[in-house]
Amino acid sequence: MNIALLFVFGITAGIMLVGYLGRAQRPISLEQWALGGRRFGALLVFVLMAGEIYTTFTFLGASGFAYGKGGAAFYILTYTCLAFISSYWLLPPIWRFASQRRLVTQPDFFEQKYQSSGLGLLVTIVGLVALIPYLILQLKGLGIIAETVSDGKIPHAVAIIVGAAVMALYVIASGMRGSAWAATVKDGTTWVICAFLGIYLPYHYYGGIGEMFAQIEIAKPGFLSLPDAGETIVWYCSTIALSALGLYMWPHTFSSVYTSKTDAAFRRNAVFMPLYALVMLFAMLVGFAAVLQVPGLQGGEIDLALLKLSIKTFDPWFVGVIGAAGVLTALVPGSTILIVGSTLISTNIVKRLAPAMSDKGATTSARLSVVLISTVAVYFTLVGGESIVAILIMGYSIVTQLFPALFASLLPRNPFTKEGAAAGIIVGVGTVGVVVTTGLTISSFFPGAPVMIKQVNTGFIALTLNVLVALLVSVATAQRPVSSTNYR
Repeated sequence: MNIALLFVFGITAGIMLVGYLGRAQRPISLEQWALGGRRFGALLVFVLMAGEIYTTFTFLGASGFAYGKGGAAFYILTYTCLAFISSYWLLPPIWRFASQRRLVTQPDFFEQKYQSSGLGLLVTIVGLVALIPYLILQLKGLGIIAETVSDGKIPHAVAIIVGAAVMALYVIASGMRGSAWAATVKDGTTWVICAFLGIYLPYHYYGGIGEMFAQIEIAKPGFLSLPDAGETIVWYCSTIALSALGLYMWPHTFSSVYTSKTDAAFRRNAVFMPLYALVMLFAMLVGFAAVLQVPGLQGGEIDLALLKLSIKTFDPWFVGVIGAAGVLTALVPGSTILIVGSTLISTNIVKRLAPAMSDKGATTSARLSVVLISTVAVYFTLVGGESIVAILIMGYSIVTQLFPALFASLLPRNPFTKEGAAAGIIVGVGTVGVVVTTGLTISSFFPGAPVMIKQVNTGFIALTLNVLVALLVSVATAQRPVSSTNYR
């Protein structure tokens, strides 16, 4: 076994131990296991609300997107900052409503707001459809890191299976509190590694960040600007808007709001959370540094940019440290996804079928669901092809379809009825599904539409249809309005 792998295994085992020791010591209930007993202070809330979005997609994807797409990559930096700022107003009323009613999952919130179990079930399905591919993404990243760092000695399939098993056992034993403590160490490690790489590599190979961009522009003119086709300025702006609205619609991010012991934590943290976006910036700088130093990566290979450049630059032991940081960005967020996904199944599906189930039974059901979700994710990770990639691309477009119904429910007078909210979500998610799975585009439906309209992100167009349908159906069903209490 090479020294890089020893570092990967050692650091990974250490972080898992930290999470296990940080688990709740009291008897486990579903609320304690899934939400940490709603007793998290500002630090742990900060980690869950900001750091948990930094996954292997950040570690490998942000650098790879910068390597392959150039200037378009900066949309990632922009939307995260906008979403963090919006949390100052968005999250406190969500927390107050959920805390007073002891809600456990995201669907619980929608069900209570609209007094509709059917809408709750719909949100459950949407959440699971989005979460499974998100977990697949973590496992794929785990396989890429293990195979690359080990120089092919560990096949990605083995890494995926072992990683999923470790993740599942860890989640079953530790729950949300253990994951939160592990995330604290993970975020610190990721911050240090990404900051070092993002500053050192441009200076090492180019003499500075500005000089790096100058040399890239000479070698690949226009690479750092937005193109006239594909990732255009219209795509850029609409994708930023879509992603910023959708960040807190992911079930695991939404449920993290419930873990806080006070709503004041969200307003305090919103001031500092944009600093977390610097991690994205540093990762992108690594991708830009690799453009001229590791040329020729195509397709899915662009996600290897950070690791390939690291292997070229550093001694094996330090490559192991970098690889370990990457593994943590898969295991720790993946554990949170498993917790939330299994809680959705237990609370919003199993418990509805067996309403007399005790809290202990619900907790056991959630833990068994961890095994189910892990198995499904491993299967599709190993056998999935382009269809899985298409589903991953749909991720933000899908979860953002929940935003109009959420936002309407927080208004003093909710303009949506339960029928309108459900119809909007169905139309929005259905539009995204049809467009992505069939390969159709806006041009296919409206060939005579202005070029600017054809460049709008499909998810944003689906969101527009979502709102229009929700309003129309709400007007038609206004004889049964939903009264929305404003918690501010």
